[in-house]
Amino acid sequence: MSRLVECVPNFSEGRRGEVVDAIAAAIRSEPGVYLLDRTQDPDHNRCVLTFAGEPQAVTDAMEAAVTVAIERIDMEHHTGEHPRMGAVDVVPFVPLGQTTMDEAVDLSRAFGRRIATRFDLPVFFYGRAALRPEHAVLSDIRKPQYEGLKQLLGTPGHEPDAGPSRMHPTAGATVVGARPFLIAYNINLETSDVALAKRIAAEIRERGGLLPRIQARGFYLEDLDCAQVSMNLLDFTVTPLWRVYEEVERRASDAGVSVRESELIGLMPLRAFTDVADHVGAAQDVPVEARLRAAAAWLRLRDFDPTMALELRLAAAEAKAGATGDARAG
Repeated sequence: MSRLVECVPNFSEGRRGEVVDAIAAAIRSEPGVYLLDRTQDPDHNRCVLTFAGEPQAVTDAMEAAVTVAIERIDMEHHTGEHPRMGAVDVVPFVPLGQTTMDEAVDLSRAFGRRIATRFDLPVFFYGRAALRPEHAVLSDIRKPQYEGLKQLLGTPGHEPDAGPSRMHPTAGATVVGARPFLIAYNINLETSDVALAKRIAAEIRERGGLLPRIQARGFYLEDLDCAQVSMNLLDFTVTPLWRVYEEVERRASDAGVSVRESELIGLMPLRAFTDVADHVGAAQDVPVEARLRAAAAWLRLRDFDPTMALELRLAAAEAKAGATGDARAG
């Protein structure tokens, strides 16, 4: 791969499909950008888009998406299970190919300052782009949520890194950063007992002391009538996906509850899939797609497709663009 950047913005809209359509169209309108994945969840009232391309094209596409989101999302009327603080809640940039993390940091800070100025929007920097140690972890910045941050913004410890020290009247605030590849992964349990999901999340997450580089929370999903353990794997080379699944499954089983299914939000690296395949003893001498299917079956992964692997999705998008002459594939 050449010098590429992935962007995985999270928007506070998961119920109005036409709004998500408009945001996705803004991204796809930028030449040289590949829209790789789109997910939305009505309970969380949140959507996540994954796209990649050369750095300038990616930031231009993201700025176009911010324009649409600010026009169409009013945080004064937003409710949902997922913590949030703004219409454009978080914008992470992930280095791919020959792009370095330092370059992604510079890119994210320049982009954050750009949208802060253009949209009069308070912006915080997180992850590797954090300007303050206490902002390295996204959840620490977002802890007050939209309602709390309205009262705290600008007070000591809650000053934005760019933009005004007051909330945008409808769009709230935004977090922008650079980070390694993050896997957003959920496990749905065969129970509506959200207290169990919250207990499991507290036991397995890094701050609970068990699994390093894992963030976890428990939710109740009304549309599926089940409890969910929702997780971010901040570094799957430290804690692999199979370990996360086994720990959640074991704790649920101890409580007499089985796993219904798991789900991937967005994409994940091919290696994360093959780590699972290796762990479950999938055959080595078969096409990679077969190994991925074995891994997905073991994980009870919902709506699995081999192109959930980032490298396969990007290759497919590039092939489609080459066949049609349109670089705005996705």
